[in-house]
Amino acid sequence: MTVGGTLSQAQLGHFSLRGYQDKQALQVYRVKNYGINQRISLSWSSSWSMYPRREITLKRVICLRNIFQGRSEHSSPCGALSYNVCEISKHSKSERRFPGKFMCFLSSKSSNGNWEQSRHLAKLAISLNGQWQDSENRERYGLRFKARADFEADIGADEPDLVPSFKVLPESVGVESVVDKESVWWKNFPKRWVIVLLCFFAFLLCNMDRVNMSIAILPMSTEFNWSPTTVGLVQSSFFWGYLLTQIVGGIWADKVGGKMVLGFGVVWWSIATILTPIAAKVGLPFLLLVRALMGIGEGVAMPAMNNMLSKWIPVKERSRSLALVYSGMYLGSVTGLAFSPILIQRFNWTSVFYSFGSLGAIWFALWQRNAYSSPLDDPELRKEEKELILGKSEPKEPVKSIPWKLLLSKAPVWALIISHFCHNWGTFILLTWMPTYYNQVLKFNLTESGLFCVLPWLTMALCANLGGWIADTLVSRGLSITTVRKVMQSIGFLGPAFFLTQLSHAKSPAMAVLCMTCSQGSDAFSQSGLYCNHQDIGPRYAGVLLGLSNTAGVLAGVFGTAATGYILQHGSWDGVFKVAVGLYLLGTVVWNVFATGERIFD
Repeated sequence: MTVGGTLSQAQLGHFSLRGYQDKQALQVYRVKNYGINQRISLSWSSSWSMYPRREITLKRVICLRNIFQGRSEHSSPCGALSYNVCEISKHSKSERRFPGKFMCFLSSKSSNGNWEQSRHLAKLAISLNGQWQDSENRERYGLRFKARADFEADIGADEPDLVPSFKVLPESVGVESVVDKESVWWKNFPKRWVIVLLCFFAFLLCNMDRVNMSIAILPMSTEFNWSPTTVGLVQSSFFWGYLLTQIVGGIWADKVGGKMVLGFGVVWWSIATILTPIAAKVGLPFLLLVRALMGIGEGVAMPAMNNMLSKWIPVKERSRSLALVYSGMYLGSVTGLAFSPILIQRFNWTSVFYSFGSLGAIWFALWQRNAYSSPLDDPELRKEEKELILGKSEPKEPVKSIPWKLLLSKAPVWALIISHFCHNWGTFILLTWMPTYYNQVLKFNLTESGLFCVLPWLTMALCANLGGWIADTLVSRGLSITTVRKVMQSIGFLGPAFFLTQLSHAKSPAMAVLCMTCSQGSDAFSQSGLYCNHQDIGPRYAGVLLGLSNTAGVLAGVFGTAATGYILQHGSWDGVFKVAVGLYLLGTVVWNVFATGERIFD
């Protein structure tokens, strides 16, 4: 004899319970919870004939407890099950127990159910004959189950003979509603992905505040009568400060945790963004100083983020999480390039800096409330998620000193440094000079330049997440991390090299935009290559490793951005693209020869 049921929560405050016997539905009860913290009851009384002339009505919550308690993370939970059958009369109460077994389905089975988003019930109480037990005697169980959970149980065939013929009164399951605490969906959202999303929005603001100068520089250069060399100087001044805090930010994050460091960075660069128009009107030296100060704030962001995700994200989710965070940078470029021309035309160029800079305050409030540097620091993190993140590894003490000699003696570290330099040369040139290329070469106006600049960055956001999904899928299917990182980074190097070569021969604006878009899209696969590799080879030093490699990347940005202005003043865009292609090819060789995905630092 097989009996079973489905306990589901269709929406907040609504529950349904369905029973079936040998795959045939018996009864369905639906109960609506009319208010927060109001007790509701579910009753399910399913009757069937076990033997001729003997009808027993069973309703036992104990099966639900055994099935769901602590088993929601397993693929096919099963185990022993006991049904309690009670007879209650005015004078006595008798109870018999007979054993069985249960299986709980995580996908569509005989009960046709799927596990969906998890819900939490804080307390479970049993009532008999419609009367709730006293609070001090009430049975309570911590119960965790999915929104739809299906089970079936086999009752031992010989045991019912031991049960006398009597009818069991229907029991009720009392669920104390915890809609305001546990049942709402955002409380069940994985905390590690809350951290990822907060980092995503931090990087969104990061690039919004960075690329707005690429648009605003056009009216600013006209107003202040700047030459191309001066424009290149203004554009590169950001990287002076950005360079200074890469390693410092990594050391700081590895020692005190990423929460403090990333929060500091966002507040710092937001203030500098707001001060930019004032500094520009005071004089060029003040503008260069403020842009450098802004770079100091943004310089700590990547090492701090890398430090946090190395602690919060399991290996099999690493590529996807980093791809999502870095896609925030790309979407920040999309947002900045799309809205900056609108704000400039509707108001003036100063409005871009004031509006974008003020958004940092909103992010910081959310960050302080929800973020923790490590899963070990979060008092509200669920036990199951903490075990998923930490696995069987022992918690390590914060880094007290950096083993510089050891770090710099490893070839994979130098592969990261050189490859990051080669990658960022081309990336930063496109980031800072793309609007100028569209305006001067393709003859787009200010609005068109901003809109067409959106396409490559939007493509990067999509391709980064696609690459992250592909990389994690390959790792989960058994492909070595080293192979995955080399394949993804090779796409990130050779793709841009090919399309920039084609850009030099583009004969129409549409073809030029297409080449630029494809170049940036293939570039985004690097997020699942070298940008994940710091956590692969040394998760404990992830912050300082990224600080090291990104220092080289920033140097590429400083020299590349300034050199582009010089090349354009004495040559053409063809020369700019050839230098970038050469560095992409160099990076491909170095990466595939020396990089590894294996951990080399404890």
